[in-house]
Amino acid sequence: MKPKPVKRPTRELAVPAGAENYCLRLYVTGTTPKSLRAITNVKTICEANLKGRYTLEVIDIYQQPGLAKSEQIIAAPTLIKRLPLPLRKFIGDMTDRERILIGLDLRALAQSVEANGKPA
Repeated sequence: MKPKPVKRPTRELAVPAGAENYCLRLYVTGTTPKSLRAITNVKTICEANLKGRYTLEVIDIYQQPGLAKSEQIIAAPTLIKRLPLPLRKFIGDMTDRERILIGLDLRALAQSVEANGKPA
């Protein structure tokens, strides 16, 4: 007779809405004007909306083509939101702030801050 596996209690940590940590990767092509603009725009958006709750990895696809291939990057600049799920990809210089906020699921949080002066 086989022993039954022991079930260990699991604790799910409740993360308040809007408090998740974001893991982002920005793929760029060297120091072209479009790449530099994308880096600046993403950093500005993150500092304004995710201060202290994000990691941003900037990857030059000329220097690390293997990473770009593994992520199936077909255009640059490309921003990938790895966490929180779902995974999302944005292509371009990230000047459309509204589109990026919506894609990162931050638009509702940003509207709340604008209306109340503090996060919901």
